[in-house]
Amino acid sequence: MAVEFSPSPVVPAPAQFRSARLSVPMRAICLPLSFVLLSTAAAEWNQWRGPNRDGKSLESGLLQEWPADGPEKIWEVDSLGAGYSSLAAGDGMLITQGAKDGKQFLIALDAETGETLWKRFHGKMYSNRRGDGPRGTPTVEGDRVYALGGDGNLICADSASGARIWEKNLLGAYRARNIRWGISESPLVDGNRVIVNAGGRGASIVALDKTTGGELWKTQSDVAGYSSAIAVDLDGVRQYIVLTGEGAIGVLAKNGELLWRYSPVSNSTANIATPVVHENFVFLSTDYGTGCALLRLENTGGSVQASEVYFNRDMKNHYSSSVLLDGYLYGFSSRILTAMHFATGEVAWRDRSVGKGQIIHADGRLYILGDDGIVGLVDPHPSEYREVSRFEIGSGDYPTWTLPVIADGRLYLRDQDRLHAFDVSSR
Repeated sequence: MAVEFSPSPVVPAPAQFRSARLSVPMRAICLPLSFVLLSTAAAEWNQWRGPNRDGKSLESGLLQEWPADGPEKIWEVDSLGAGYSSLAAGDGMLITQGAKDGKQFLIALDAETGETLWKRFHGKMYSNRRGDGPRGTPTVEGDRVYALGGDGNLICADSASGARIWEKNLLGAYRARNIRWGISESPLVDGNRVIVNAGGRGASIVALDKTTGGELWKTQSDVAGYSSAIAVDLDGVRQYIVLTGEGAIGVLAKNGELLWRYSPVSNSTANIATPVVHENFVFLSTDYGTGCALLRLENTGGSVQASEVYFNRDMKNHYSSSVLLDGYLYGFSSRILTAMHFATGEVAWRDRSVGKGQIIHADGRLYILGDDGIVGLVDPHPSEYREVSRFEIGSGDYPTWTLPVIADGRLYLRDQDRLHAFDVSSR
């Protein structure tokens, strides 16, 4: 049943926010703004939120509706251990993280069978009353995999064998403290750099050499957030946009120089959602009563001006990030699935859907995993909520917070130790 709401008007930033100016140093950069697309095959989901970090799979030929009891289950394993880490998938392999017996592991599975191919120890098990184990999703680039554990340990390993190539504990290296619910970032690999939000003084954002782990640059002093960085391109000039524990910032990719900063969307509890970029606009959202903002990045003849288009409280992304489709954002505002017009911030509809959850897109459908283990298939449309199918995988002691993954015609759903593989191909 849809929850009946009238579309909310676009609400400008509160007075205290409007008076706070964006920090924008001088820098000649031209528009338009676009994602730096990674080289990846259509069947791959090689990192957090997919090949372009936007929650969208490149796959086609998928089922447009499911049988009443759900798509065919290919296999199920209960070998991952504790953790909320999602999957990197490609070349017949799934790579994730888990924790058992006080230890944290990087784990590779055979995509066909779920059999464990290798397991690499890389740090102490992170423990928390909201669930133990690692949170970040591994990033696969070429023949290497990069993973950041809940204890701040960053490992680079051979993706075929799991052999350790280099390792660095970010909290120790940059004299930073762990955050309340554990380091949750998924490393960004861009060119020769690995980008991480270490959260140290003078080393909030750090660029490491992806081959050796050596430091290339470090910048700012924000505490770490729970979000993951994205790379964008402004007419050939790259920048990284990061939602830290204190606000959203854009830094120059080559040396970490601060380009702009925006703090009103930050809260003092947890900044989690991944920024969403379209053309020269950046969408940011957090929960805990805060809200969302759309920023416009403009070349003003020798500098970059980051200006606020709107700020409202109608899309408060908590632990999941919104997906942008055909000019509309689809995401969870706290517990309610919400469709919002990207350019204006006007709400199109709200619905309780499968309950609060995670959301991705593939082949014209939204795949939604509720935190009670209910899975929904939704036809995204700005006029109304259109659910096509649903089924349940159940849940254990903790909510099913792990982001779903679609790769090579299969849907992968994790609930802590358990991983389910479903055939969603229409072929």
